[in-house]
Amino acid sequence: MFDGFLVVDKPSGMTSHDVVSILRRTLKQKKIGHTGTLDPFATGVLPIALGEGTKAIPYLDESFKVYSAVMRLGISTDTLDYTGDVIAEKEWRHVTPEMVFEAIPRFIGSIQQIPPMFSALKRDGVPLYKLARKGETVVREPRRIEIRSLHIDRVDLPYVAFTVKCSRGTYVRTLADDIGELLGTGAHLTELRRLASGSFTLAFAKTFEEIAASAGSAPEALLITLRDALAHLPEIMITEPVFNRLKNGIAPLLSDIENNPGTIPDSGLVKIIYRDELAAICDSVPIGNGSLRIERVFNQFSALQQSV
Repeated sequence: MFDGFLVVDKPSGMTSHDVVSILRRTLKQKKIGHTGTLDPFATGVLPIALGEGTKAIPYLDESFKVYSAVMRLGISTDTLDYTGDVIAEKEWRHVTPEMVFEAIPRFIGSIQQIPPMFSALKRDGVPLYKLARKGETVVREPRRIEIRSLHIDRVDLPYVAFTVKCSRGTYVRTLADDIGELLGTGAHLTELRRLASGSFTLAFAKTFEEIAASAGSAPEALLITLRDALAHLPEIMITEPVFNRLKNGIAPLLSDIENNPGTIPDSGLVKIIYRDELAAICDSVPIGNGSLRIERVFNQFSALQQSV
């Protein structure tokens, strides 16, 4: 069994669950999951957690994501992308490239966005997309999102290509639809590619063909370690006696690490490292007995257990 993260370059026409199912068979890995869904029509970065990596998902920093997209002005669909049914067509020929560029600043910063009906959000336990497929529509409350950057890459009307860096929970389909509404034309996405999800980028992404080619020889070379995946968290090194106690659920004491080269922040989570591997995640604020509070212990210690 492998522990870590694998970044897949997801092809179009496949759900995130489909990707997990294929990799479960390819890697013969039972404990596996994705860190967040990517629309079936979309392509690009889909981080996959393997083994103990599934325990690390809540601690990842995927607060911002980067997408490249193409929207088509003049046609609106029920799904807000090209896979849906056309629900409205409007004239777009009055729109100029200058009008497109002038509209963009309205969508940068902290803004409100209403999630689409075709989404995995639930109402009374039922995913909205299931209600939408029945022709039902329910009121969705607007949500606060952040668009950190929004750049127009190409204007070839009625098509507009753009790149957006946005907070987690942003629907790029809705963003395109809102831009189309502001221009008076409506719009839908014809392409969507995720370039990055936090620190997981296309530079690390592998196709199914590349993964299959390495599965029988050196699949470890494809993996991002838990330690690297959580690079945003400060880390503290521990000694063998402290590690032995940690395996039995005994948290490190401040006195165990006061001479440690790592820096202990005043608050927040820290990685506990033993022999270059992630042993645990702890809260850096000590409790009454002077020990850190354990958040999660990891069991990716096949190599470590041989020496303790």
